[in-house]
Amino acid sequence: MRETILVLDFGSQYTQLIARRVREHGVYSLIKPFNIPLTQISDINPRAIILSGGPASVWDEKHPSLDPAIFDMGLPILGICYGLQITVHLLGGRVERSEKREFGPSKLSVLEDSDIFSGIAGESEVWMSHGDRVLELPEGFSVIARSDNSPQAGVRSEKLKFWGTQFHPEVAHTDFGKEILSNFVHKIAGCKNTWTPKSFAETAINEIREKVGDSQVICGLSGGVDSAVAALIIQRAVWDKLHCIFVDTGMMRLNEAQEVVRSFRDMGLNLIHVDAKERFLEKLRGVTDPERKRKIIGEEFIRVFEEESSQMSGVEYLAQGTLYPDVIESVSVKGPSATIKSHHNVGGLPEKMELKLIEPLRELFKDEVRAVGRELGLDPEILNRHPFPGPGLAIRIMGEITEERLEVLRLADYIFIGEIKKAGIYDDIWQAFCVFLPVKTVGVMGDERTYENVIALRAVTSLDGMTAKWARIPDQVLEKISVRIINEVKGINRVVYDISTKPPSTIEWE
Repeated sequence: MRETILVLDFGSQYTQLIARRVREHGVYSLIKPFNIPLTQISDINPRAIILSGGPASVWDEKHPSLDPAIFDMGLPILGICYGLQITVHLLGGRVERSEKREFGPSKLSVLEDSDIFSGIAGESEVWMSHGDRVLELPEGFSVIARSDNSPQAGVRSEKLKFWGTQFHPEVAHTDFGKEILSNFVHKIAGCKNTWTPKSFAETAINEIREKVGDSQVICGLSGGVDSAVAALIIQRAVWDKLHCIFVDTGMMRLNEAQEVVRSFRDMGLNLIHVDAKERFLEKLRGVTDPERKRKIIGEEFIRVFEEESSQMSGVEYLAQGTLYPDVIESVSVKGPSATIKSHHNVGGLPEKMELKLIEPLRELFKDEVRAVGRELGLDPEILNRHPFPGPGLAIRIMGEITEERLEVLRLADYIFIGEIKKAGIYDDIWQAFCVFLPVKTVGVMGDERTYENVIALRAVTSLDGMTAKWARIPDQVLEKISVRIINEVKGINRVVYDISTKPPSTIEWE
């Protein structure tokens, strides 16, 4: 049985980060809404539970809460920020609205360097993000760390196997955050380092082989690392029963369709190439809303797959490279977390489908996918490619999609990516691309007035795509990119660089 740490989500912007940090310690983590029934928790059979932070206050009229019986399950529980506050509130302690809200760095004094604070003595810097604080602890609780503004910054109840931190150990700004989570996962919950790329691949291959049986599988290939790794896993499970379909939607980057077909056929995959450019462009004609774009593309992808599979015998399954962040962002849990956007292969799927889904990467974050791909021997050229969304350039054109706008965006993007590769910084960037803005601005070229569109450059650094910082591309590189795009791409007279972080912005513009 796989050891699991269950993370209950109260709507924190850091919930996904908690899950990732646990996995970095070699233990599988699973995110579920805070109000999941206790029977489902028992079915998951976790080794321990982490209660996330969240934006709510226990003094809000409809604040998210827990079934107090969770503390009788005998499982180690770590409450972070709101997770600590709601525990104290439910068990008879007192939480107050703090006179001084605490957002940012704070000095933590560890009073007892044992169990969760093992090896962390004295003072260190931690990251706080709260407006309430614990004033009185429930009976049987003790203080094991404090800060100037939070006298109960770290607490413990040996009887209930509960530990709580007012600060966020999952963020990089907390000095010993990794050690705190490691202490909880390994020393308190007793988990071992069993969550590895090799163990995941072996389990996924066996599960797919058992599930598929003698049926045939089709797999949608986009050319990116996600669908490539999914295809390799399924190939190892069913071999010649796998049929990969690459759909050219007309939303690909310059020369990308030809490169994808060549690369995947070189990998020995049974590849079917479907040219559906006109079909997709017609469906998207006049559409400007980004959610409609995604849903139209998701629907049309499925219809193409169904049409192709109808020409084969025994096809029952459709495989996709869906990732955990796709699921988190697309499908709102029944709690405070919001749906950010529909991913074409999750929220964009039609309600009625003829094929059953196989999503071997649905539990993985992006960096974990790359690690699995490396374990399976995936070509580094594909493995190290920047992420590319399934809807492609459709969601990098603001407003209506036309062939003319697609051609402009392809050329600009080709220049941008080519120049960062020449500068030797491509591998240092998580994702880089251009966005076409249907905004016209005045310019001067050859002593004549121009009134043309804008290209926005977007480049970010990240570990998993859940949070991201804008990449510090050298000025001289940005200048060269701008000059080339304006001079070589007809219809563009202005280039801007997006310096937004995620959150509050998303990486893609739509």
